[in-house]
Amino acid sequence: MMYKAMYKTREVAEAMMARMVRKQIYIEPEQDAELKRMAERTGASEADLIRQAIDRQMGSLPPRRDLRAWENERAYIEGLMRRGPVPGGRSWTREELHER
Repeated sequence: MMYKAMYKTREVAEAMMARMVRKQIYIEPEQDAELKRMAERTGASEADLIRQAIDRQMGSLPPRRDLRAWENERAYIEGLMRRGPVPGGRSWTREELHER
């Protein structure tokens, strides 16, 4: 029974590693010492603690803007401007612009 539990744990770890990307980083000696202490205290691996820190940091950043969306809107507005004044009024409604 113990063998099956150990084997399953290794299978799970290997599956996780297969989807990971290896990175090499440099940290300060004080950071290394604190990382080791925290890993010992929590039972988590140093790599897992680093991943958690990255996730927390990324969650605190504002979302990246998709410049393609602005470029599409800009092209649409420039197209309207090229038409010039429309006799009898505009051919679009405000609601149409909000649906884009």
